[in-house]
Amino acid sequence: MRVRLVLATGVLLAASAVAPLAHAGGADGLTREGRSTGDLSVYGYGTVGDDSTVTLSGMYRCLDDSAGPVFVSSTLVQGDRSAGIGGTQAVCDGHLHEWVNTSVVKDPAYRPGAASVRATLMQLTSDETGLPTPGLLATEDSPVVLR
Repeated sequence: MRVRLVLATGVLLAASAVAPLAHAGGADGLTREGRSTGDLSVYGYGTVGDDSTVTLSGMYRCLDDSAGPVFVSSTLVQGDRSAGIGGTQAVCDGHLHEWVNTSVVKDPAYRPGAASVRATLMQLTSDETGLPTPGLLATEDSPVVLR
């Protein structure tokens, strides 16, 4: 009986570890066949250094980058201030990965406290003219606390 309980618990834990992220995806992240092309989440905190360096982070998962490179971008909003905070090239292998974006933002600098982050998982593909065109795979709007 105990062996069955331990096995059942192990199966449930393994299934939850490979389940898709619940935070993002949806219509922006679906292929024509209805499969998710990307998942994205934002951690509930960010940091502001003494030198005005802002760091934001979270997790992402994407399936295929063969059509073009995929990036995780982030925008930080605090009060009436908004700024892009870095960008990270994604590895699209179906596994969960952490993203970390950093930027020095001065004039005026961000302060510790409540803010919000808009993160985007975006793929660049070439249109018929050969110019890169962004395509949204997933977006996530999330409140954060800057420390």
